[in-house]
Amino acid sequence: MPSRGQDKAASPTFHGVNLAGWLVLESWATPELFTGTGALDEAGLVRALGPKRYAEHLRQHRETFVTERDFARIATRGFDCVRLPVPWYVFGERGPLPGGFRGCVAQVDHAFDWAESHGLGILLDLAEVPVVDDGFGAASMVSHPMSRNATIAVLCALAKRYASRPALMGIEVLDEPAPQVRHGFSISEGIPLHALRNFYRDAYNAIRRVAPESCAVVISDAGLPGSWKGFMAQRRYTNVWLDCHLYHFAADINASGPTGARILVERSRKALSAARSSGLPVIVGEWSSALPVGDAQITPEGRLALERVYTSAQISAFASSRGWFFQTWKTSGLVSGWDARVALSSFELGMFE
Repeated sequence: MPSRGQDKAASPTFHGVNLAGWLVLESWATPELFTGTGALDEAGLVRALGPKRYAEHLRQHRETFVTERDFARIATRGFDCVRLPVPWYVFGERGPLPGGFRGCVAQVDHAFDWAESHGLGILLDLAEVPVVDDGFGAASMVSHPMSRNATIAVLCALAKRYASRPALMGIEVLDEPAPQVRHGFSISEGIPLHALRNFYRDAYNAIRRVAPESCAVVISDAGLPGSWKGFMAQRRYTNVWLDCHLYHFAADINASGPTGARILVERSRKALSAARSSGLPVIVGEWSSALPVGDAQITPEGRLALERVYTSAQISAFASSRGWFFQTWKTSGLVSGWDARVALSSFELGMFE
């Protein structure tokens, strides 16, 4: 009998939520962790609090922010799966990439136990990697051989540790890489596309050596959904998915009315259409109900109503994808547009189908 995670990977569509801000800290999701420290990220917390206070600060957060009760509520709410961001130091000091941060593999183990208890799949997402300067102005892990190889070793270790777990849907090898983009005669800083493609191939091979084909290998479109035509679609690559992140909260349009919302939804449709030219199954790894700041005259009630219409239209647009993960399951401040408990609270379970 197929495992629960394999069921999700093989079914026509799936609908899940991200667990942002739990194992990879996000100041927008849990601002209280950073209040009074002057820090904006985990490295800043270490500097501001010192190793001992930082360790206790983080321990309390990881033990309380997401628990088995959240997994039970996610399942009850009608979702199939979770996307779990993990950092490169997930294994801590004993891992392939040790550093001055606290590992979190015990929490990942708990997540698999909880997911399997409640019939959920897990997509592991390597959401944070070490940043190095490649000497050409691009802060890029994939261009630095030592860091690149160690990052692949982390992916391999994750695949080996969880390959036999029933909840495992797949592993996303890199989250939102910033590619080089040509603008006229200049090229933006970022990862050269050929280097990113080579990294994806090597990461795939490393994962496939220890994990079965039922474990999807997920690659990010790097914000360029039309740039992957034919990539990794050959017979030698099996069960590879392409991930698009479809946010429009920073779009430069007036989205204070239905017309603006329709324009944004159409942008999502076009991005997914471009991504499907790759020949790979396409997923929406992150999206939200957040709209751009629009007309100041719109009332809070009117904005919430418009967000609901926008969200429903987005879900319909995503029907052409393999599945989606809302960003995110919870925020400490119940942030409207981003917290699934708020943004999707009025949606009936059947509306996800």
